Amino acid sequence: MKTSKMYIMLAVLLVSIANVCAQDWPQVFGPNRNNISPQKGILRTWPENGPEVLWSVNVGAGFGGTAVKDGKVYMLDREDKVKDILRCFDLATGKELWNFEYEAPGSVQYSGSRGAPTVDGNLVYSCGHSGDLYCININTHKPVWHTNVMTDFGGTKLPVWAITQCPLVYGDLLIVAYSKDPYAGLVAFNKLTGNIVWKTEPVYNETYASPSVAKIAGEDHITMVFSSTNTFMHRDVPKSMGRITGFKPQTGEILWEYDNWENMIQVAPTLDAGQGRIIVVGGYELGTAMIQVEKMNDGKYSVKELFRHNDFGDHTKPPVLHNGYFYSQFSTNSKRDGLSCMSMDGKVLWKTMREPSFDKGSMILADGLILATDGRSTLYLIQPDPSGFKPIASAKLLGEQPQNWAPMALVDGKLLIRDQAQLKCVKITK
Repeated sequence: MKTSKMYIMLAVLLVSIANVCAQDWPQVFGPNRNNISPQKGILRTWPENGPEVLWSVNVGAGFGGTAVKDGKVYMLDREDKVKDILRCFDLATGKELWNFEYEAPGSVQYSGSRGAPTVDGNLVYSCGHSGDLYCININTHKPVWHTNVMTDFGGTKLPVWAITQCPLVYGDLLIVAYSKDPYAGLVAFNKLTGNIVWKTEPVYNETYASPSVAKIAGEDHITMVFSSTNTFMHRDVPKSMGRITGFKPQTGEILWEYDNWENMIQVAPTLDAGQGRIIVVGGYELGTAMIQVEKMNDGKYSVKELFRHNDFGDHTKPPVLHNGYFYSQFSTNSKRDGLSCMSMDGKVLWKTMREPSFDKGSMILADGLILATDGRSTLYLIQPDPSGFKPIASAKLLGEQPQNWAPMALVDGKLLIRDQAQLKCVKITK
């Protein structure tokens, strides 16, 4: 009897260990939206042709990344001017298991898919190019609820580069930004029913960033960054600065706000840098800013700017934080700083510039290493080091066309990476 109990306990322990090791990638930028993976055993050397490509599938043009849960890969694809297609693939083989498509007319510059889906339980959420937010049951492959985060909120015209939202699940809530020509607000739905729990007024400038969570004085805050006025595309709109705002998750109450952010095309979300510090990066025209949020004795919050400059930034994603240093790809219409490293106090330590060039690619930190696409054709393995750029390996794995900006995902030693024509699964562990 004792032996049977011992075997049962051992089996439970092994299952628990397996669950810890087999971390899913259920949303954009990973489990904590910070591009950090618990994956171990990353290959330090690659064959001459690069790591093994296990499978590849054809996809439409676009920038939408993948989410992975329980061996299934979810991606929102698009047939431009016609429809969006939520696709589900088998992680092991790349076989398409099912899809759900819907009409979504319209087109903008840099056409194609946008945000990454979010998987929670037996539901997957995705927000399309034209604002269609769907909750789909992954077992029946049918919609549970649907809304449009533009037209259902009084918007009549797509933002300049369409809707780019990666839904955030927080407890019983699903949180995204909504658009109302050329302004934006934040809305929280009941994740099971689609009923609105709270929403802010559309008093912010349009944004392409998605909401995140930061820990402030031991409490969760929903953090959101909104663009400054796009003076090129909205010449008739009164000019205002962008804002970094903290919201109470349960009610949408504004807890604090920073109103000195100046980036007219905000794509990267906020990043929790620890100890009440929040960093934001962009590219048109700042740059970066770090703020310190503290809870005061009266229960209110103070916001202090720690630094703000245009010597470090990233257009498409938050920076990677490792051992107190930030790594990002700072490339815009006017800057080609490449991969850059910055200290916690805002000092930029090095840049690759154009040798090699990094232009809005994706990055993941795993096993003490950075896996990075250069935004074009090459995947790099990099040793993060504040003393200088230290590449370990590189391989051309993507199509030669530029604008390969989609975020990657990493699960079970498999790196999911896409260009403008294919989604590939690459083996990066032994």
